[in-house]
Amino acid sequence: METFTDLKELVENPEYRVQRRKALCELADDMIDGPIIRLIKGFNRLPYCFTLQSCHGHFVYKGQNNLHNFDPLPVKDAITHVTYRIAYIACCIENNTSGKGFLEGLKEITSIDPENVQFGCADWFWKRQVNSFALQVEPDRFKHEDEATLDYKEALHIEKIRDQVFIRLDRLIENACEK
Repeated sequence: METFTDLKELVENPEYRVQRRKALCELADDMIDGPIIRLIKGFNRLPYCFTLQSCHGHFVYKGQNNLHNFDPLPVKDAITHVTYRIAYIACCIENNTSGKGFLEGLKEITSIDPENVQFGCADWFWKRQVNSFALQVEPDRFKHEDEATLDYKEALHIEKIRDQVFIRLDRLIENACEK
């Protein structure tokens, strides 16, 4: 994310409920990458959270030029470099006890691979929506970019990490819904 910054503290937001309702009314499944529709719907079921934007993460390489490719990377020796369009979920969290607990759960997801998973804020999201946060999967050296060129071996690693992040997010949401 081009304006990725460190975490900010939650602030009071008396307009949270109105903003949430508006964001959810404007969201349609065809705006969400297919592999994460269920996950995004899970986020949006939580009354103290709503999504702002998301991307499953896409890998583009020689012979595969679809910018919205969802296919796993193939096992091919011929691929040397891959353009990776970052996987991320940007969300707004309500400043209450449940929101703070959920925020802590999101922070913990970086432990999967701290060199390739970041949790923070994006200035342009925060200016539009206070208490907005972004969880992204991308090598740390590219954390301020929307895409990166990776060698094939690193791209395979990032793909694996991305998948683990989405599994952990799914569990976090499941546990939050059970409370």
